[in-house]
Amino acid sequence: MPIDNDYFKNRQQQNQNNKQNNNGGNNSNYEPPFSMPEFKGFGKNTGLIYTLVVIVAIMFFAKPFIIINSGEIGLIKTLGKYDTDPLYPGFHLTIPVLQKVDVVDTKVRLINYKSSEDLGTGVTRDSGILVNPAINVLDARGLPVSIDLTVQYQLLPSGAPATIATWGLSWEDKIINPVVRDIVRNVVGAFTAEDLPTKRNEVAVRIDQEIRKNIDALPNKPVKLLSVQLREIVLPEKVKEQIERVQIAKQEAQRVTEEVLKAKQEAEKAKAIAQGEADARMIEATATAQANSLVSKSLSPQLIQLRQIEVQGKFNEALKVNTNAQIFLTPGGSTPNIWVDAKGKNQQISSGTAK
Repeated sequence: MPIDNDYFKNRQQQNQNNKQNNNGGNNSNYEPPFSMPEFKGFGKNTGLIYTLVVIVAIMFFAKPFIIINSGEIGLIKTLGKYDTDPLYPGFHLTIPVLQKVDVVDTKVRLINYKSSEDLGTGVTRDSGILVNPAINVLDARGLPVSIDLTVQYQLLPSGAPATIATWGLSWEDKIINPVVRDIVRNVVGAFTAEDLPTKRNEVAVRIDQEIRKNIDALPNKPVKLLSVQLREIVLPEKVKEQIERVQIAKQEAQRVTEEVLKAKQEAEKAKAIAQGEADARMIEATATAQANSLVSKSLSPQLIQLRQIEVQGKFNEALKVNTNAQIFLTPGGSTPNIWVDAKGKNQQISSGTAK
């Protein structure tokens, strides 16, 4: 309801008239120069309205409530001491002045350990990602090695009041960071720089296991470690060059070994082919010899005489047609050889007669 401004004007005019009538003397009907205005239409409820206005003003300025968002919890601090039970997402009332609420992030958070050239990314703690310098380590021979890691972790809500009371709001710089750096130095320091690239998986597994073991051993288990990822092992330039030379030598040796193996395989193949051909010739010769042996065994004197008679009969038939044919019989009664020569009529049969 709007306040009647004429009230103030009338009150001021009335005060001036009283002063003039009393000539500056005491007046038992004196009224203060200002009094709380009355709201028209409310009458006796004016006091109630003033009370409500005061309550609203107190709530506006003192804010005796808080809203906790998802992924966060509220830690009530009463007279400087944290309560054991956190405030989970939702609307909560608090006591102004006596109580203060610290809001803590319980979402998954990251710590990236990066090389110096990658640090200027603008990532801050508020985004849930911390960026720290890469971890510098001395290997087993004292050579400097740089390790890039990513660690994922999460604050456990149930134990958050005790964690914050013990470690403070910068708890991850006191819990996660020192453990990670200490474990990485111990694990990587047991290897030489030349062995780190070839034993990368072994190094990564050992770092993960040791960090997880140390974090879980903390009182009340304040943090849940999700993963530890070994991203990069940065070696000194001299070590890189040496490893490269060794790799080239190994590749050349492997190439020579493969060529020798290939030549050996080809030689064995040629030997197998030659052996196969020799075996084939041997088999063929053996078969021929066996055949000849069978043939020789089958030639009995009676069979030879029979064959001779058959051939002689063919000669006799041939002489009936060609009277100039000359027949030569080989000694021993074997099958005769003949040739026909019409010009050798004067020649006589040198041996034997045809029957």
